Amino acid sequence: MKKPSSGRDVYREVWSNYKYRENVPLRGLEIDGRPALTGLTPALVGDYVLLFVRDPLCAYDEDPATQLAQRLDRPVLAGKSGMFTSWSGYYRGAHITAISGGSGGPEAELCMFELLEHTNANTFLRVGGSGGLNERVRPGDIVIANGIVRGDGVTAAYVEPGWPAICSPDLVMALAEAARALKVSYHIGLTRSSDSDLCGAGRPSVGGFLRPCQTGVVDECRRSGVLNGEREASTIVTMATLFGRRGGACCSVADNIVTGEVFRAGAGHNAAVDVALEGIAVLERMDRCRTRYGVEDWLPSLTTSNEAGLEDVPTGAPEINR
Repeated sequence: MKKPSSGRDVYREVWSNYKYRENVPLRGLEIDGRPALTGLTPALVGDYVLLFVRDPLCAYDEDPATQLAQRLDRPVLAGKSGMFTSWSGYYRGAHITAISGGSGGPEAELCMFELLEHTNANTFLRVGGSGGLNERVRPGDIVIANGIVRGDGVTAAYVEPGWPAICSPDLVMALAEAARALKVSYHIGLTRSSDSDLCGAGRPSVGGFLRPCQTGVVDECRRSGVLNGEREASTIVTMATLFGRRGGACCSVADNIVTGEVFRAGAGHNAAVDVALEGIAVLERMDRCRTRYGVEDWLPSLTTSNEAGLEDVPTGAPEINR
């Protein structure tokens, strides 16, 4: 895998004229030599990062990063702070870091900044729960995002409204390979992110409160083919792509506001975690294949699927929750 690209020379065109540049630490705040908010030891962070939210709707038995570490070989605590917990280890040859934190794009921005600024991680995958916004998806299904509708406010601080949050095609392909091999019910399509999980997502707040303009959010998603909604993927994919890395999202669906299928805590989430892990293992083999041929982008024509390791994904990965 090539080293992540950087546009720092372009960034400095604005930074050099920034009035307060001498007053702001360019790489963010640090405590005892480590990034302050995540507490990461950068050298321990793997190539592939799975980002979790400490979400009771996903029915975790414990902190999700700590829970995932039980499935990794040679797990080590890579960082711990009051906001985030990170574990690193190996899964089928892939060096993976799992990080867990609070909900929403603003918190995702904080850990993404420190990961992007201080580590050489090249892939960032949001793994979490979501709500169905389309008749095509059912509770318990998995949505592998190929693009994110930016209904949040965080990414508007980085890029213009028309800028597309496109998921890495390599990552989408690898996740789909894993889902197929695991015989998981999955869909590839659009995911929508919103900072507001209620009114901003077309769901009523206190006493049924909605602004008139928000009553059409769900139907607009249906018309435009959006499959599910959540809160973090837009920030993760936008920042990863903007700064030369790969981003994506793999989310379970716990309910469906369109069909009226009611919420089930943790529905499909074990499968989403299985798909994420196996998908990263497939992606790591794709990356090795790409390196072997000396090209930047993996293509099916480079090798047979067996040589790339795409046929040896097991059909019964253990669950993360018991």
